[in-house]
Amino acid sequence: MADAATGFAPVIDAGVDTLILGSFPGVASLGKAQYYAHPQNQFWRLVGAVIDEPLAAMEYAARTGTLLAHRIGLWDVIERCVRKGSLDADIREVRPNEFARVLAMAPDLRRIFFNGKTAGKFEREFATAGFDTAVLPSSSAAYTLGFEAKLVQWRRLASSRTLDAGAYAQRKVRPVAVTRVTPHASRAKC
Repeated sequence: MADAATGFAPVIDAGVDTLILGSFPGVASLGKAQYYAHPQNQFWRLVGAVIDEPLAAMEYAARTGTLLAHRIGLWDVIERCVRKGSLDADIREVRPNEFARVLAMAPDLRRIFFNGKTAGKFEREFATAGFDTAVLPSSSAAYTLGFEAKLVQWRRLASSRTLDAGAYAQRKVRPVAVTRVTPHASRAKC
């Protein structure tokens, strides 16, 4: 059995109002210590198209800085797990991330998008806590929905920004307590 691996720190700052949560970094990402480092993963192309920035052509530090400039944070739902390879279906011995940490760092956080179904298993907890949530199609090239079809759904990152900010200020966001992640049966890579 493979050794346990630990994910990355969140890409977040106090200005973030939107958080994209993946499941856990794949082998290529862990090797480069970068989110979505596999060259076939479509994450940077998708988000770049949504925010009209050439993220895929940028160096990693510029990519994450550009996300933050657009008030978008990035993290994973899983802090630590055992997984041979990069398939979400092979994730075992899961320790979820401590989300209270992110909530304290990003007081304006109000929208959470989940990159794929494994991360999306957390949607209910966040929605119940008062966040606007949506599960997006996985950015993995292993998820065979075409790029353009994925992009239609990923455009929700921009479209939901038109919601009334005053309404957010009036509601109460409760703490999120996540206790488990159960891998789904898809064969999607992180």
